[in-house]
Amino acid sequence: MRRAKYIYDPLTLAFKKVERSWKHLLRDTSLFLIGSMLMGIIFFFGIQSFVDSPEERGLKRQLEISEQIYAELESQMLELSGVILELERRDNEIYRVILESEPPATWIRQGGIPTDAKSYERIRGLSNETLLERTIRRVDDLKKRLAVHSASLDEVAELAQKKGAILESLPAIRPVKDQAGIKLSSGFGFRVDPIFKVSKMHQGIDFSARQGTPIYATANGTIVSNELYGGRGYGKHLTIGHGYGYHSLYAHMSKVVRRQGERVKRGDLIGYIGNTGKSTGPHLHYEVIYKGQRVNPINFFFNDLTPAQYNQLLAQAAANNQSLD
Repeated sequence: MRRAKYIYDPLTLAFKKVERSWKHLLRDTSLFLIGSMLMGIIFFFGIQSFVDSPEERGLKRQLEISEQIYAELESQMLELSGVILELERRDNEIYRVILESEPPATWIRQGGIPTDAKSYERIRGLSNETLLERTIRRVDDLKKRLAVHSASLDEVAELAQKKGAILESLPAIRPVKDQAGIKLSSGFGFRVDPIFKVSKMHQGIDFSARQGTPIYATANGTIVSNELYGGRGYGKHLTIGHGYGYHSLYAHMSKVVRRQGERVKRGDLIGYIGNTGKSTGPHLHYEVIYKGQRVNPINFFFNDLTPAQYNQLLAQAAANNQSLD
């Protein structure tokens, strides 16, 4: 049974029983409910502000893991970028030094394959758009550089294969063996003509030796027509076409053992030293022709000589003496 409430009335100096109508009850109940709801709402949002829900804790943990993984990936991309940079440097050196070819230009290395615009369209409006765009751009840059480097390596492989053939076609040895009785008697350049006694351009080098001394092909090639670079003054002579713009000519021979159209390899016997044509003594007049121009043969003798022997040969060739033809 609900207990009755009394209040003290100072006018009558007596206690009066409090009479409560249903309106008073409704008002008090409404105020209580509204106050409770407000306190509940305040409490709920207070907890939400300071205490994470299980879902929020899970999402935050995923975000932390994602940031860690991204930091690791960014570090790996930096390392890959450094590796590619080193590969590009080595590639350029291979082009320049070994293959004697110009390396790809920087703008070509930075060009590569075009960027896929759809990759950027998909991330527009996302909360981590900036992070994703930066990552995509880094990956695109690596893909471009790798694509160019891959094409460059293919070209290097092709050039390397050709380089082997080119090296075999260079007249890189002496046409006569380094032995007693053989001397480089006249070098390339202006020399005194042995017959006319005037200074004339000597377009090859002369090796004086006994008649019948063997002469060898200085590089791989094919015996070609002597009319290409030879003349009457050369006597019995031989011209070898080595390809890649190179020819070699051997003059004043006593005997030729190769015929036009035959293939020869470096070091093959092609004839013997003689004294035919415009010659004042047994010797070999040897020429190297590159793209139609006579060049100094001494610059090609690097395959069968030590540095000391080569320097000695240079000194002999530089002597301003009289030629033998």
